[in-house]
Amino acid sequence: MFVKLFSFFIITHIFIFIVVIEVDNTIVSFDVFHKRFLCDLLKCKGECCVSGDSGAPLTEEEAVVIEKIYPLIEPELCNTNKREVEIQGYSIVDSDGDLVTPIVGDGECVYTYLDQDGSTKCAIEKLWLENKIDFRKPISCHLFPIRITEYKEFDAINYQELDICSCAVKLGKEKNVAVWQLLKEPLVRKYGEAWYEELSEAARYIEENNIK
Repeated sequence: MFVKLFSFFIITHIFIFIVVIEVDNTIVSFDVFHKRFLCDLLKCKGECCVSGDSGAPLTEEEAVVIEKIYPLIEPELCNTNKREVEIQGYSIVDSDGDLVTPIVGDGECVYTYLDQDGSTKCAIEKLWLENKIDFRKPISCHLFPIRITEYKEFDAINYQELDICSCAVKLGKEKNVAVWQLLKEPLVRKYGEAWYEELSEAARYIEENNIK
């Protein structure tokens, strides 16, 4: 099941106390249970697809899929983004050595388009919503604002807090939607129904015992 773990770090003689939950082969930060988050696209306009110094992390399998379906994606893209794909390729390795989507300019993912309301959206997901492909989007995008770091023996699951998502944090607090609740679908996609049920049990335990 799940086990509470306690870790100490010493930074310039200051002790930092961190509590996490273990679910099967994953270590889940308490922020995933405690933080509230609900995307407010009308306010942020898809800023998470635009800001950043690198593209969306990809698995090797996802990179292959994107290359295969690119003929369907291409008509959804503007000319600038099409040219960047021609120049950079369907996926690239960034300065950290990670496989990611190419970006345009200061950080816009090449696989985005501008919707009629002025929001930046994912062209891949648009095709999925239209039932034209069976790949929704990279799992790293689907899981945002969760970020997963894969180690040899476990995955570390953390909540990434960004200034560009302040409106989502505000709305999440208003609607009382926790990160783990918001991201049920991508977490099940990543780890399965049984894993998510254990995560839910951990969340109930934390809430019932008022563990901070």
